[in-house]
Amino acid sequence: MSTPAPLAINYLEFTTRDLTAAKTFLAAAFSWTFTDYGPDYAAFADAGLNGGLRADPAAPLVGNVLTVLFAADLEAALSRVNAADGATITAAPYEFPGGRRFEFTAPGGLMLAVWSDHRADRSKIT
Repeated sequence: MSTPAPLAINYLEFTTRDLTAAKTFLAAAFSWTFTDYGPDYAAFADAGLNGGLRADPAAPLVGNVLTVLFAADLEAALSRVNAADGATITAAPYEFPGGRRFEFTAPGGLMLAVWSDHRADRSKIT
C-alpha cells in the first residue's frame, strides 16, 4: 500500500474590501490577469498559483493571511508596487537569514510581502 501524497496548496482566495481597486493594483504591480465571476468575485492567474479575490466590504483588515511573493530583484518589485499606486509599505526592505523582503498593504486591505534570496548588492544569499 502506498502512502497518499500530502495535501498541497492548490488555490488561494483573498478577501478584499474593494475588489476593483485590488484588481487594478495587482494587475499594475504584478501583471496578474483576472476573470470576473459576478460582481463580488474575480479569479486570478499568472501569479504562480491560481486563486481568487472575494469582495466583502466588512472584511477585517487584521488577521488576513500574509502571502509572500518571490522576486529575484527585490528593488524592482518594490518599484512596481510603488508605481502601481495605492499600496502602503508596512515594512521597508529588510534582511533575514534566508534573504530580504518588504511588506505592504494593497488596496482593499490585502496584506502581502515580497522576498528575494539576493542581498541589496544583488549577490545571492547562500
